[in-house]
Amino acid sequence: MEAVLNGIDHSEKQTAQLKLNDTVSDNITWCPKTPPDLEGRIQVHSDLLQLSEIEKLYPSLEFGGHGRPATCRARHRVAIIVPYRNRQEQLSVFLRNMHAFLSKQQLDYAIFIVEQTSGDTFNRAKLMNIGFVEAMKTYDWQCFVFHDVDLLPEDDRNLYWCPKQPRHMSVAVDKFDYKLPYSTIFGGVTALTRTHMKKMHGFPNEYWGWGGEDDDIFQRLVLAGHQVSRYPAEIARYKMIKHSRERGNSVNGCRHQLLERTKKLWRTDGLSSLYYKRISLTRYRLYTSVKVDLFERESRNLTGIC
Repeated sequence: MEAVLNGIDHSEKQTAQLKLNDTVSDNITWCPKTPPDLEGRIQVHSDLLQLSEIEKLYPSLEFGGHGRPATCRARHRVAIIVPYRNRQEQLSVFLRNMHAFLSKQQLDYAIFIVEQTSGDTFNRAKLMNIGFVEAMKTYDWQCFVFHDVDLLPEDDRNLYWCPKQPRHMSVAVDKFDYKLPYSTIFGGVTALTRTHMKKMHGFPNEYWGWGGEDDDIFQRLVLAGHQVSRYPAEIARYKMIKHSRERGNSVNGCRHQLLERTKKLWRTDGLSSLYYKRISLTRYRLYTSVKVDLFERESRNLTGIC
């Protein structure tokens, strides 16, 4: 299998996009602008279930973790992009909670788990770029929510669709006493449209390990002329599932050096320079799995930064 360069798969023809609402009758009415069943604060389920048990909770899901309302036409088509590696227990808890949360908001949505398969250093931002490119091949998504697997929303009024400006969703996380750590943070859970992504040239590809990419992304948004929007902290609340930093995700010692170069590199380091190999794309009942090789050694040699 050949690699994917610049978001173009050279090994096969691009998958044809699915027809919108292809199982929904043409005469069905649009869903209400405000979902009628929102409760506000919701219970977060942290007990561990097998994936087969979770599947039984959501029998109406289509393969690929694709859900949509049965009684009305969704107003928003949203792809949930999750950068991932070696967190099976967190993934189980995430899927159980998120399908209930998203379906209550009457979205036409799917969950994409973008998994780095090699033993290379974890690269969250590059995985999010790949998730965007691969999700675009499957459906005409309007909004992309980039979501850490260890964060779970605590209030269903935190609406998972895209406003005119990029939205930072995870404003108040329990780990930080439900306070915004600093005003320029743009990580955890974020929502961007296709236009936002293309205008900012996507995310940086060269942040290997922990730290730095969120600050780079915020700078890109500003350089692209965007302003970040946020819900009030009493709504944008999240619980973080406890975990230890996994092997292969050590602190990025190059992050400060890279951040100094953001203004110079943001137009050339991103979607246009994306280089990876898609190992597989599999549609399970609860999610779409995208497994990839990121070519760390080749990428580091190309940039020569760290």
